[in-house]
Amino acid sequence: MMIEEKRIVEAEQELNKLKEKVSEHQWRLHYHVAPIANWMNDPNGFCYFKGEYHLFYQHHPFAPKWDTMYWGHVKSKDLVNWEHLPPALAPGESYDKDGCFSGSAIEKDGKLYLMYTGNVWTGDNYDEDLKQVQALAVSEDAIRFEKLSVNPVIAEAPEGDIHPFHFRDPKVWKHEENYYCVLGSKTLDNIGQVLLYRSRDLMSWEFINVIAKGEGNFGYMWECPDLFELDNKDILVMSPQGVKPEGDRYHNLHQAGYVIGELDYDKGSLSYGEFQLLDDGFDYYAPQTMLDHQGRRIVIAWMDMWESDMPTQEHGYTGAMTIPRVLELKNNKLQSSPVKELEQLRRKETAYENVILNDELTLANIEGNCLELDITFEMKQLATFGIRMRVDDSVGEETVLTYYGQKGIFEFDRNESGKGPGGIRKTTIPLIDNKLHLRIFIDKSSVEVFIHNGEYVMTGRIYPGETSNKICFFSDEEIEINTLKKWDLKRTI
Repeated sequence: MMIEEKRIVEAEQELNKLKEKVSEHQWRLHYHVAPIANWMNDPNGFCYFKGEYHLFYQHHPFAPKWDTMYWGHVKSKDLVNWEHLPPALAPGESYDKDGCFSGSAIEKDGKLYLMYTGNVWTGDNYDEDLKQVQALAVSEDAIRFEKLSVNPVIAEAPEGDIHPFHFRDPKVWKHEENYYCVLGSKTLDNIGQVLLYRSRDLMSWEFINVIAKGEGNFGYMWECPDLFELDNKDILVMSPQGVKPEGDRYHNLHQAGYVIGELDYDKGSLSYGEFQLLDDGFDYYAPQTMLDHQGRRIVIAWMDMWESDMPTQEHGYTGAMTIPRVLELKNNKLQSSPVKELEQLRRKETAYENVILNDELTLANIEGNCLELDITFEMKQLATFGIRMRVDDSVGEETVLTYYGQKGIFEFDRNESGKGPGGIRKTTIPLIDNKLHLRIFIDKSSVEVFIHNGEYVMTGRIYPGETSNKICFFSDEEIEINTLKKWDLKRTI
């Protein structure tokens, strides 16, 4: 048995030891992709292959903390019901012995290829003592993968103002007759940038150019780049590390966002506009997109943040993915909305219309810890209003969404959400015809808020007690809840 195969078997055995304990834990998510046990971070290799969606992810199967990286693997026919598969990649070769880092997937000649970063530590300082290369693995059934003998397919970073060791996370696609990939990188002076490569066959790659580079407050390393076309625009998604806070923006340790522009494939130059965030909340990193068989551009991201307190670690698991979201370009801005298939989760609808809200209000059957809310507020006069969720007044737990009508600011406050990190995130949101529309997905330890049909999104992990299930609506002036629908959501993973 090869060393990688042996490691995959050992990983499965370790995960299965914890499976039952983790599955029943109070914060275990019910409809978000999460590992059977232990550590998960970046989504990798998100694709549609032979009638099924496949999602891989950074995975350490032996402890609930970041360590030597494997690729975990789930698949689904509908983006809702997910099946765990054996880890797809395990470290073991000379070029990836200390980790199979992030990458992507592409179909070629009826086979699925994974392109990933092989990592080797060359000393004790993980920021400086490392060697990173790009490698390929292939499969006919998308379950058992074999690393290619020609690896690494990109063995060295290009010369020039490009860091020789920090270049990783290949995202590969085909354009006309050629394959292309973007790689995350930084300059010798620690300024984030993205590299563009081209290949005829996935095996031999040539460096074309640096297609984007940070200016000003744009971070010291750009990770997990993704480049795709949407409505005749080229969109570069990336995750800049080290961006400093500016007003209400950039308060997470690292960011995830995009620029819209036009790529000249021959010159390898991208002209682009301002950087915009994909999510204004707490926990959203390393988003990866794919084009599915329906022509939708779908994105999934890691629903956590580096160096945050993660209370599930002491219970044997850490990390999760956001729900899949469809990206659309509207008014020169990406809008992200939940995939329609998630409506399959709905059970027990409760509906209200034309409810007058003044002070605080609870409504029968509007409560819970695994649900979807669809609500439209109409502000008749300037007011401060919102929703208190996952509430237990006896212990002072609540997660609060507030709209400040005077300032036009929407706020997500998790300072009293329970265990784990607190904090407040804010973003400016104009009302539409004096109305605020929210679609909220609550799972056992997460909240995702889609505002105005996904024009804005805010995501956060929360870790409340099991009795924190009440939902309250509040306003300091009389307003109206035009419509309110609530569904309990079933478990799928």
